[in-house]
Amino acid sequence: MTDAGELAEALTKLSDVELVSVVATATDGRAALGALHEVAASLAATTSHVPLSVSVSPDTHTDGVSESVGALEQVGAAAVITGIPVPTADIGPGPGIGGYSPAGVPTFESVRDKVEQRYGTAQGMDELDRQTPAGRSADEQWDARAKAARERLEQIRKSVRGNDTDKT
Repeated sequence: MTDAGELAEALTKLSDVELVSVVATATDGRAALGALHEVAASLAATTSHVPLSVSVSPDTHTDGVSESVGALEQVGAAAVITGIPVPTADIGPGPGIGGYSPAGVPTFESVRDKVEQRYGTAQGMDELDRQTPAGRSADEQWDARAKAARERLEQIRKSVRGNDTDKT
């Protein structure tokens, strides 16, 4: 099996449990595929007794008839398998997995995105805080203290000027 197509065809013939086992074995000891190995190993440990796919009957009707809602408040909800990373649509393919280089170093883009997200969150929290009664009260207290400080500084300046004119 030297052709990738032949290998892919052979892999499609495997059951889910066998495929997870093959992936876990094939990625063992490969640093660049460490995240994939962890997921495959955890799936191999949890899927020996649980089927990964939910069969769908061919007589499924989509004519607007209300279907039963599962425990997860979704139609036809199945058990959730944890530990599987799900890529989001807004994350483009980067040089590494999850914003990290193959060597495990965070990329500049991922660090910049985290900083921008935290900065935006802080700005939003500040705006929301100013809209609350406690936030408005704190702003009013700050303004009152600043006004008192300016007045006191002006008094000090006048007293210093008055002392300077007496000496000349």
